[in-house]
Amino acid sequence: MKIGNVEIKNNIFAAPMAGVSDIAYRAILKEMGAGLVCTEMVSGKALWYKDKKTAELMALSAFEHPVAVQIFGSEPDIVAFGAKCAEAAGADIVDINMGCPVPKVAGHGDGSALMKNPKLAGEIVKAAKKAVNVPITVKFRKGWDDKNINAVEFALVLQENGADAVTVHGRTREQMYSGKADREIIARVKEKVDIPVIGNGDIFCAEDAAEMLKVTGCDGVMPARGLEGNPWLIKQIEELLSEGKVSCKPTESDRKMMAVRHAAELCKIYGEENGIRRSRCHLLWYTKGFKDAARLRSRLARAVTLDEVKAILEKGEF
Repeated sequence: MKIGNVEIKNNIFAAPMAGVSDIAYRAILKEMGAGLVCTEMVSGKALWYKDKKTAELMALSAFEHPVAVQIFGSEPDIVAFGAKCAEAAGADIVDINMGCPVPKVAGHGDGSALMKNPKLAGEIVKAAKKAVNVPITVKFRKGWDDKNINAVEFALVLQENGADAVTVHGRTREQMYSGKADREIIARVKEKVDIPVIGNGDIFCAEDAAEMLKVTGCDGVMPARGLEGNPWLIKQIEELLSEGKVSCKPTESDRKMMAVRHAAELCKIYGEENGIRRSRCHLLWYTKGFKDAARLRSRLARAVTLDEVKAILEKGEF
């Protein structure tokens, strides 16, 4: 499919997730066949003030293109500046986060709080669009709460101001990640706008993705939490959509090998101490449901070196 002038090999996009979507994670998802990957959200304001650690979040590898960098903020000029930084870092697409529900983001008027101010959201998109030559996309939610469901109107404002595509998460901000994602609202957005619509929410297996496409008529799917410890989901979705069946079924051994590889890549990028710390959530996700999982996961959570991780997973020393 195509977003703006960017050709994407399929319609399976990996969602940006804070603290998760680092360069090692994205490389694995690309290897599994993701058409588009995206960085975790980057603060436009932190870039404005030249925060070095924030800028490092935009480090990209040659292997992952096309890739999006996600920026968040609520001031048009600052988000536009962040978009410029993302383009300079090599982003093929700049995504603007208007859906993050966490208090430290929405509480400052960013993320999903922008759904309460469509006019400002439109101004942000317009400023970013003017600042860069790459496509601008926006990820947002169903609405702020059940009394303020405005995804359709919101999408139209974004389109009018130059958005090249939108991703809709079928929950309100009030829901956070609880309850069930509403696919009807995604279908309603798709009916009203002319730009590509990506469906997001409750995609935990290939069948969920196929149902999302069928029920909503959306142009693509964006799994998020379903990828935690299960990057094979990308390949499974691609198989089901192209071949009508899922052949890729990772074994426990496959999951152990991928967990070790993921930890090793993080150590290579961030150094062993930081790499192991960053890998812990992934290690726990990869080993969910294993035999004697509680003891295994407890030991992995206490590992401080890559050799320890290897001993635990490859030799069963826990």
